[in-house]
Amino acid sequence: MTQLPQGGPQTQRAPEPAPAPTGLPIQRLPAQRRSAWAEQSRRLRAVATTEPGRLQIIGALLALLVVAFGAVTALEISHRASAADDVVGRSQPLSADAANIYRSLADADTMAASGFLAGAQEPKDVLEQYRKDIEEAARLLVKAAANTDSSTSSGQEITTLNELLPVYTGLIERARANNRQGLPLGGAYLRYANQKMSTELLPAAERLYAAETGRLDRDAAEARRWPFLSLAAGLVVLGALVWMQRRNYRRTNRVFNHGLLVATAAASVVLLWLAVGHTVARAELRSAMVHGQQSLDVLNNARINSLKARANENLTLVARGAVLTADGSADQYETDYTTGMKALDGQLKKAERLADNDSGRAPVAEAAKSVAEWQDRHRKARATDDQGDYDGALKQIIGAEDSTGQSFHQVDTALRKALAHEQGEFTAAAEDGRGALRGLPTGAAALAVLGAVAAILGVNRRLSEYR
Repeated sequence: MTQLPQGGPQTQRAPEPAPAPTGLPIQRLPAQRRSAWAEQSRRLRAVATTEPGRLQIIGALLALLVVAFGAVTALEISHRASAADDVVGRSQPLSADAANIYRSLADADTMAASGFLAGAQEPKDVLEQYRKDIEEAARLLVKAAANTDSSTSSGQEITTLNELLPVYTGLIERARANNRQGLPLGGAYLRYANQKMSTELLPAAERLYAAETGRLDRDAAEARRWPFLSLAAGLVVLGALVWMQRRNYRRTNRVFNHGLLVATAAASVVLLWLAVGHTVARAELRSAMVHGQQSLDVLNNARINSLKARANENLTLVARGAVLTADGSADQYETDYTTGMKALDGQLKKAERLADNDSGRAPVAEAAKSVAEWQDRHRKARATDDQGDYDGALKQIIGAEDSTGQSFHQVDTALRKALAHEQGEFTAAAEDGRGALRGLPTGAAALAVLGAVAAILGVNRRLSEYR
C-alpha cells in the first residue's frame, strides 16, 4: 500500500475579500435651495412687470382696503353704539336709582321726625309716607344689587346700606314706642336714629350715587369719542380709489370705470354717514349730559338738602337744645339747618342757570320763591320758641297753614317737577344720540362688501381688454 505523506494534502484557502472602503463619496447638494417665499416673490415680480399682472394686484389691494375700512368702521361704531346704549339703558337709570335711594332715605328721616313731633298719635299720612320711603329704598337697593358686581365700590356701598337700613328702622320703632308712652327716651332714640342716618346711611348713599354717576360720565365720554381709525381708513380708501381711476384715465383715456365709480360712491357714503352720524350723536349726548344730567345732579342735591334741612328743623324742636355744636356755642340741628338752606339757595341758582328753556326754569324759580318763604317762617318759629312758647313754635313748624312744613312741601313739589322735566330732556337727547348711530355698523359692513365687489369688477373689466 502506498503510504501517504504525513500531514495529508495541503488545503488551499479561499482568497479573503478586499476590505470595504471606509467611506462612500458624499453627493454634493445645490449651494442654495430656493425657498417658497423667494419663489413666490420671483413670480410676483414677474407678474408685476406686465400690465395685467399689475391690475390684478391693484384690484386685490383695493378690495382689501375697502373691506378693512368697513370692518374697522363696524367695530368702532359698534363699540360707540354699545356705550350709548349703556348711557340710556343702564348707567343713567342706575344713577337715577342711586339718587332716589338717597332721596327716599332722607325723606324717611324727615317723616320720622315730623311724626314724632306730632305726638303719640302720629298722622296717618306721615306714617304712610315713611313706610313708602323705606319700601322704595329697599326695592331700589335690591334692583341695584342685581345690576351691580358686589366686588365693586358700588356693590360694597349697597351691602353697607342693606346692613344699616334694618338698624335704622329698628331705632325709629323704639323711638315711636317710647313716644307713645310719653317717655323722654323716645327723643334719644330718634336722635340716635338721625345720627345713624346722617353719618352712615346717607354718606353711603351719596358714595353710591357718586360711583354710578361716574360710570355714566365714562360711558357718555366713550360714546362721544371720535372714531379716528375709521375716519383715517376711509380717507385712505377714497384716496386709493381716486388714484386708481386717475391711473386708468391716463392709460386708456377713459373717463369713467363703472365698477370703480360704484366702489368710490360706496366708500364715500360710509365715510359721510360715519362723520355726520357720529357728529350728531356727539352733539346729542353732550346736550344730554350738560343740559340733562348736570341739571339732574344739581336738582337731586337741592332736593336732598331741602329734606335734610326739614329733618334738622324738626329735630331742633325734638332735642330742645340738648345737642350742641362741638364748641358748645349753638344748637347743632339749627346750625345744620342753616348750612343746608345756604347750600340749597346756591344749588337753585345754579339749576336756573343750567335750565335751557322756560319749562325748566319755571319750577326752579317756584322752588326758590318757596325757599325764601320757608326761611322767613322758620325765623319767626325760632323767635317764638326762643320766647318759651314751644306749642306756638310747634304749630309754626308742623301746622296745616302758614307753617314751614307747608313751605317745605311747596319746595319739594316744585323740585319734583323740575327733576321730571330734566329727566325727560336727558332721555330725549340721549335717545337721539343713540339713534344717530343705529344701523351704521351694519350699513358700513354691507356697503364695504359692495364696494369691494365693485372694485374687483371694475378692474376685471379693464383686464378683459387684454384677453
